[in-house]
Amino acid sequence: MTSTIDPKSIGKVVRPRRHVRTLTGFIPETDESGKEKWPKGEEKVWRAGMRSVDKNISDVTRSVVNHVQTSLARQPYNLDDFGAYQASALSVRDNLLVNWNETQMNYTRKAPKRAYYLSLEFLMGRTLDNALLNLGLKDQYKDGVKSLGFNMEDLLEKERDAALGNGGLGRLAACYLDSSASQELPVWGYGLRYKYGIFQQLISQDGEQLEAPDPWLENQNPWELPRIDVTYQIRFYGNADRVTDGSGRAIWQGGQEVLAIAYDVMIPGYGTKTTNNLRLWESKPKRGFDLNSFNAGNYEGAVEVSNSADAITSVLYPNDHTFWTAASLADILRRFKNTGKPIKEFPDYIAIQLNDTHPTLAIPELMRILIDEEDLHWNQAWHIVTNTFFYTNHTVLPEALEKWPVPLLEHVLPRHMQIIYDIVSAQSYIFHRPKLISSDRTCMVSFPYVHPELTADVAPFRFFLQAVEKKYPGDRDRLARMSLIEEGAPKQVRMAFLACVGSRKVNGVAELHSELVQTTILKDFVDFDGISKFGNVTNGITPRRWLDQCNPELSALISKTLQLSPGAWLKELTKLEGLLPYAESKTFRAEWAAIKQRNKERLARHVEVTLGLKVRTDAMYDVQIKRLHEYKRQTLNILGVIHRYLTLKSLKPAERAKANRKVVFFAGKAAPAYYIAKLTIRLIVNVARVINADPETNEYLQLYFLPDYSVSLAEVLIPASDISQHISTAGTEASGTSNMKFCLNGGLLLGTVDGANIEIAEEVGESNVFFFGHLTPAVEDLRYQHVYHPVPIEQKCPALAQVLNQISGGLFGGDGVYEPLLNTIRQGDYYLLTDDFDSYIAALAMVDEAYLDKEEWIKKSIKTTAKMGKFSSDRAINEYAESYWNIEAIPVPDGIVASSKPAKKA
Repeated sequence: MTSTIDPKSIGKVVRPRRHVRTLTGFIPETDESGKEKWPKGEEKVWRAGMRSVDKNISDVTRSVVNHVQTSLARQPYNLDDFGAYQASALSVRDNLLVNWNETQMNYTRKAPKRAYYLSLEFLMGRTLDNALLNLGLKDQYKDGVKSLGFNMEDLLEKERDAALGNGGLGRLAACYLDSSASQELPVWGYGLRYKYGIFQQLISQDGEQLEAPDPWLENQNPWELPRIDVTYQIRFYGNADRVTDGSGRAIWQGGQEVLAIAYDVMIPGYGTKTTNNLRLWESKPKRGFDLNSFNAGNYEGAVEVSNSADAITSVLYPNDHTFWTAASLADILRRFKNTGKPIKEFPDYIAIQLNDTHPTLAIPELMRILIDEEDLHWNQAWHIVTNTFFYTNHTVLPEALEKWPVPLLEHVLPRHMQIIYDIVSAQSYIFHRPKLISSDRTCMVSFPYVHPELTADVAPFRFFLQAVEKKYPGDRDRLARMSLIEEGAPKQVRMAFLACVGSRKVNGVAELHSELVQTTILKDFVDFDGISKFGNVTNGITPRRWLDQCNPELSALISKTLQLSPGAWLKELTKLEGLLPYAESKTFRAEWAAIKQRNKERLARHVEVTLGLKVRTDAMYDVQIKRLHEYKRQTLNILGVIHRYLTLKSLKPAERAKANRKVVFFAGKAAPAYYIAKLTIRLIVNVARVINADPETNEYLQLYFLPDYSVSLAEVLIPASDISQHISTAGTEASGTSNMKFCLNGGLLLGTVDGANIEIAEEVGESNVFFFGHLTPAVEDLRYQHVYHPVPIEQKCPALAQVLNQISGGLFGGDGVYEPLLNTIRQGDYYLLTDDFDSYIAALAMVDEAYLDKEEWIKKSIKTTAKMGKFSSDRAINEYAESYWNIEAIPVPDGIVASSKPAKKA
């Protein structure tokens, strides 16, 4: 006799769902008197063996040497810098884990309301230096590794940036996790453990961007902790069959299941024991090898399922966003149920922030769990969902708003598509007629859809567009605009609309951006829901990484001048205003300028070491570092550089000698399929070759494109900048955060009246920024004129026409290769380069004039840094906590089993 299984049951959902407490979710039991029981063995033996956070150099060296011996299996005789980095990182991680354990125990005891930040990207940067700063152990480790024969600066350089993101979206998420821990808020992040990240950027001989895999995990990641006890089965494909008992449930079965395996990354707070968590999911096959296929000689088929499962988290971005959202929700729900609270109280204890539209499938996924697995009626489930989620919009560009083909969702996620249909099914009934939603077009959704809900079991607020039609009777245009399903071939699910409908609150990320969200892409939803659902939280950055860590000399000068410890102002950035009187001190200005000069020299050394190029340091440093995109207008910048070059060439030597010396830096990656953006990189690289080799002008103008942009490269570029460019077409940049980083480090801002540039100018004073270009209200009229009343560039903007003609004429090579890029300007000019070019050149001239007065420039630099207090991510995360999530700070008490009273229910 043996155990057997019915083959028909394979792949079916086992109900009821079991919620198993994982190894990290226990708290001590108590006896009748309320005293806590020690769980196992002798308490004094356990306590004697428990370690605390290292405090002195001897503790540090003992820990590092222990990891050299037992984690790396090496000795002093064969330990290189990379091995020393690994041992030091593991030693620091031990300290993080001590605080992490106490933090999680504290949360488990008090059961506060928690927030979860779902983001497809977390651009964390290097961890070692940041962890030491937040732990307050930088000096101990610096001296400790020195006594072991190593230099901490050399070890820091051995760490690779975690390839978990691409640009500002991921870096913002990283700043918010840092600030959440520093403000002692119970916030976890959830993301994907990409094996290769976006890509490593290489530049070919002809200047073209090439993409190579970025195997950042090839030497393992000492900062992550595999959680083999935390796994979830995630289903794709299959069939979703509705249960005919009127409950609204369905049984989703068949298809493919993959395993989501958790990896935890500790997020330490600054000046606190609080250490929060970033949980990353890796995909693995449920069954890694198909023996039947192998035995039949189908060797590729034997590993096909394994390969398809592994591919989900191989690169940024994956096709199946649901893998990550489903795993995260299963984990969140399991943790909530461990508290013993009833499911109806879920929104009282859980807030989930959607960082842009990528996690939007979490909305139908939570509906699926609540209806199909927790047996809630639709209305109860929808009430929970719409009080749990919060949505941050990061763009008003129509092409950047995510849309998913309906046939794809029906095939890959049949149950989720059913739920989305349910949300909008009344609208489908009114506008698309039953034949368009019948079973012959539902692919794997196996039920004849005849709207039974519109009869006996109708729920008035179940159908979103029914409520819209009731408020705006007969307004079919409005209903079509607000539909979650966009007509076309194929039909598309509008993910931003789904996120809006399914969330309690929606916010933009700068005052202008939030206004545009409310008056353009989501205007109909504002009219319907009311303005109270929509708000603004201007982005912020963590000053720990973006000043103290990347610019330690400036941080030290600030602390000395304000007579404050770093901790006193790094968590209260508005105290930087104390620097304002010192802008009038000649001695202070000299110290400020000397630090800027040394940062330039550091950047020049980096360029020489990595690229073998000599960079002059007696010039203005002009920097633009962003993801390559037409709306960010790197093209405008390079055309301005060419104009400057042609102007210098036209001057006599005596006139040229009066010119302001300038070095221009670009960095950023273009999406592999974004042809125009890649052409822009190619043009920058080839213009640099010509300019830097010209003996007549290279004393006054140099140009560099620094490949493979990363957080670590930004930490070298930003402190060295005198001026940074944030020149997007007005109304297209949601906020920007690099503008904040440059200004915090005393770099002045050249930009359009767009995004957070506006709020920065309001804080630092418009006399300390350089604005140019048309304003947002004029943009659409200008585009209309381009289409219907075009004016030749030679007539409209002769200076720009000359630049374009020089490129077309082959001054920078290419043999016509740049014509597609140039034609985007000559024909249509959607991003208004022809309209803004003259204003841009005039603004650059104002920058030159201001920079020649060095003393006044330094004053502007000091005043800019002093007024950046508003742009701390600590401020931003507290706004989310108070005005959106309704969560409170939960400080970690001393002692691993310190008793605490439960927190009151939020």
